[in-house]
Amino acid sequence: MAVFTEVSEGEAGELMRLLQLGELRELRGIQGGIENTNYFATTDQGEYVLTLFERLGFAQLPFYLKLMKHLAQRGIPVPDPAATTDGELLHTVCGKPAAVVNRLRGKSDLSPGTAHCAGVGAMLARMHIAGRDFALSQPNLRGLAWWNETVPVVLPHVDAAQAALLRSELAFQNHVAAGSAYAALPRGPIHADLFRDNVMFEGDELTGFFDFYFAGVDSWLFDIAVCLNDWCVDLSTGAQDAARAEAFLAAYAGVRPLCAAERQLLPAMQRAGALRFWVSRLWDFHLPREASMLKAHDPAHFERVLRQRLR
Repeated sequence: MAVFTEVSEGEAGELMRLLQLGELRELRGIQGGIENTNYFATTDQGEYVLTLFERLGFAQLPFYLKLMKHLAQRGIPVPDPAATTDGELLHTVCGKPAAVVNRLRGKSDLSPGTAHCAGVGAMLARMHIAGRDFALSQPNLRGLAWWNETVPVVLPHVDAAQAALLRSELAFQNHVAAGSAYAALPRGPIHADLFRDNVMFEGDELTGFFDFYFAGVDSWLFDIAVCLNDWCVDLSTGAQDAARAEAFLAAYAGVRPLCAAERQLLPAMQRAGALRFWVSRLWDFHLPREASMLKAHDPAHFERVLRQRLR
């Protein structure tokens, strides 16, 4: 999250009144993340998050907002988008698409233990099951097609060894995607970005998943792999923590057991997850956008994760 577009209290207050969420008392920009403009908005009725979408357009956004509404109605603790009296979830602020959701209780735990990882694994499985009957479909916009487009763009910004690794891993992932095991993977809506800072806890109790704006229809296994690469690794080396990974996978499988194709391709999907975030971080780092509150993530972290997965 970041602030690319400055929103006045008057503009935010008008939207809160339109949504019947009360009178605005405080508006505060949120630092962190790199995709959208985000504010905490406090009214006399509660606390909310106002998001202005900087890359996604009006045509793409209904998928994300309706997915969150769908999951919230099925008991998954996710932000619930606020609607107008005629049911509209997507709004306009400063000429840009915008949404308002309730602020989840709790805080992120950036040093998770096995209990946190088990909680995420079980809730992710519940989320996947809850999304099976979601009517809308939209591809993972940061999936293989995007990697194929973006790797050539970032290659001039890396050294020869990094370029060789990017090319070889991209070729491997294209090979995997053409295989029969990949075609057999169960699919549905996925979060696709469920990092430590996108989950809330109170103690060991998981209180919410948020930031669904990379979601799309893809293999559930890719979602699992993205989580394993963040929740269950040593951040300094990228090496997998066996105890946390086992806790995550056991909890997930306790709700939805993995099929044979998923068990076969889990190592390949962990490599895919590492490639996806290495490429996107290279892109954000070397081709940044202007924002009043913005700090790009270190690309080297997911290079380390990928090299560890290759070992």
